[in-house]
Amino acid sequence: MGLVSRFFFARAALTTVIFGLIFSIMYASTATAATETPASRVYLVDAKTGAVLLDKNGAEPMPPASMSKLMTLHMLFERLQDGRLSLDDKFYVSENAWRKGGAKTGGSTMFLEPGMRVRVEDLIRGIIVQSGNDACIVVAEAISGSEEAFAEEMTIRARELGMNDSTFKNSTGWPDPEHMMSPRDLARLAKITIEEFPNYYHYYSETKFVYNGISQPNRNPLLFKDMGADGLKTGHTEESGYGLTGSAVRGDRRLVLVLSGLASQKARSSESERLLEWGFREFDNYSMFKGGDIVTDAEVWLGNKPNIPLVIENDLTLTLPKRARREMTVKVMYQTPIPAPLAKGDRVATLSVTAPGVDTIDIPLVAGDSVEKLGLTGRLMAAVNYILWGASE
Repeated sequence: MGLVSRFFFARAALTTVIFGLIFSIMYASTATAATETPASRVYLVDAKTGAVLLDKNGAEPMPPASMSKLMTLHMLFERLQDGRLSLDDKFYVSENAWRKGGAKTGGSTMFLEPGMRVRVEDLIRGIIVQSGNDACIVVAEAISGSEEAFAEEMTIRARELGMNDSTFKNSTGWPDPEHMMSPRDLARLAKITIEEFPNYYHYYSETKFVYNGISQPNRNPLLFKDMGADGLKTGHTEESGYGLTGSAVRGDRRLVLVLSGLASQKARSSESERLLEWGFREFDNYSMFKGGDIVTDAEVWLGNKPNIPLVIENDLTLTLPKRARREMTVKVMYQTPIPAPLAKGDRVATLSVTAPGVDTIDIPLVAGDSVEKLGLTGRLMAAVNYILWGASE
């Protein structure tokens, strides 16, 4: 091994250096705090950062009742978005849809009648505001030919969207031992709906709808409270209890809440409001870096530049409990010095964020410039300088 190589390896074997920064502004990681709730399942998430604020059995599949209508509407919204359908298209009401989804079954209904042809926009409102089982079956039959085939398509699409805890057996949420969704999947679906269908999401905030001479109010209690709520869907069966998938906005923050297993409509109304208020009150989002920001510089060994900037690739906004803000620590970790050659964009360091009660989050940092390796003469000079002066501090 040559002189330069021996000194290169001696230099590179130095232990990892931690560059610590303490910021006075709070910075965020996915954080879960505790609060008591009578709901059997709860999943509360910040829509922007994905931080889970409260998780009580959130990954457990459960009977979703009418909350599964969110998936029926997703299938419809996709077809509207890509032009396969329009709001003015009309769907036929079959005898089957009237019989299975009508008031005589004991479920919620839009009061459609067999033989009618109903505009898609009216069916959307009938599903969202009136929770009409008949409207869901009409949509299922129009899109897939039968409700059974539509449910199979719902399950396949759910898997493609990352909803691995969801299996659909009908379009309505009618009780079936195999018809299941987890609160986590419902929250994911709500977030997708809000972000991908801005032209149709507004229907979730309508408080009443009149069809066939019958006016019905939206069952979502959050819409009638002055708290920034704008969706989404309630659900209830004897097995599942009273549940809700809801969302509310405060400033630039949006929270999505899923809960189930409550004993009454009153409990659903009060607990959903309380948990959303708790989430807004106890947590906040903090933005520290924009994509392309230089976090710090790092020394380079045997390169044609002595230092390179360490750059964060994407915007970084995280969610943190407000009470932990003064104890947050940010560290940059990398092997020092970083050996040349380096290409711009190479991952060379890690930004690590810690705070009390929050899982550590690690974000890669990349080289902000390219650095070529020194030629033989340059490497010899570096070795001589190292022998004479040692490592630079």
